[in-house]
Amino acid sequence: MQWSDRIGRRLKLRDLHILLAVAQAGSMSRAAERLAISHPVVSKTIADLEHALGVRLLDRTSQGTEPTPYGRALLSCSTIVFDELRRGVQEITFLSDPTVGELRIGSAAPYVDGLVPAVITRLVDRYPEVQLRVTETDAVSLCGMLRERKLDLVLGRVPKAIFGEDLEAEFLFDDCMHVVAGLKSPWARRRRIDLADLYEEAWLMPESDNIAMVLIAEAYRSAGLTPPTPQVISNSMALRARLIETGRFVAILPDSSLRFGAGRLQIKILPINLRINAPPAVAITLKNRTPNPIARLFIDELRAFAKPPAKTTPRKGRSSSLARPA
Repeated sequence: MQWSDRIGRRLKLRDLHILLAVAQAGSMSRAAERLAISHPVVSKTIADLEHALGVRLLDRTSQGTEPTPYGRALLSCSTIVFDELRRGVQEITFLSDPTVGELRIGSAAPYVDGLVPAVITRLVDRYPEVQLRVTETDAVSLCGMLRERKLDLVLGRVPKAIFGEDLEAEFLFDDCMHVVAGLKSPWARRRRIDLADLYEEAWLMPESDNIAMVLIAEAYRSAGLTPPTPQVISNSMALRARLIETGRFVAILPDSSLRFGAGRLQIKILPINLRINAPPAVAITLKNRTPNPIARLFIDELRAFAKPPAKTTPRKGRSSSLARPA
């Protein structure tokens, strides 16, 4: 039987929408409430779908419903269908007015603490009708959400291990790592320091599964040392920055945190050369997916904002709160 005879005339977007609602709600009655339609309409729609495809899409239990392997396959392609339709509408809207649209961004510290807010501020100043949704979590979860089409763009420094053939990364900027201390720290006045000199200091470090921790461990191994035991462990960039400013702690932070951190950080970059190969910041998207037109605006704004600052000769009598080594 031809596809058009078997499926094409019977499978409707509304039917797929109802199937998605049932899968998300976990029962036909809850899906009917959410869709503001009757339970018999939902039940008949699912039954008609199963009859048209010749397979059972949902298993019915006393607790509700759950998709069968056939149902999961149809739900997967249905998600793609609706995502592509939404992309098409966005493209039409963008063509008629390139200052209007929605972008769903995923990122993690340090970018979501400094760089992302700075870029969003610039973007909404230029395009006040653009709507942005920002999700903050770890890189693995963000890439998973990208694959599920819950995000349009992921910004960050992502390990190659979680990349697959379905994702592609666009280089944004290099983001080197620095050993830092507060301006009140006695180490801020030293001109020559080795990483080994700081071994017994009170260290601030991220969680062990954070990519920054992987880079910190690499820095110590390159110096022939084992990583010290940290006194404070947290993925919160804001917390680490505040503690560093007290002068009692030392840490390793990416350049982006120091450049784009909220407020004027009272932090000094110590004169230590870290021998690590830090991956660059990248913009990650899903391959073979219609691009979100607003994503290009965001990436262009990000690149412009993240350009290395031009070197200037400081005026006499002026100093920066973010001091770099002499």
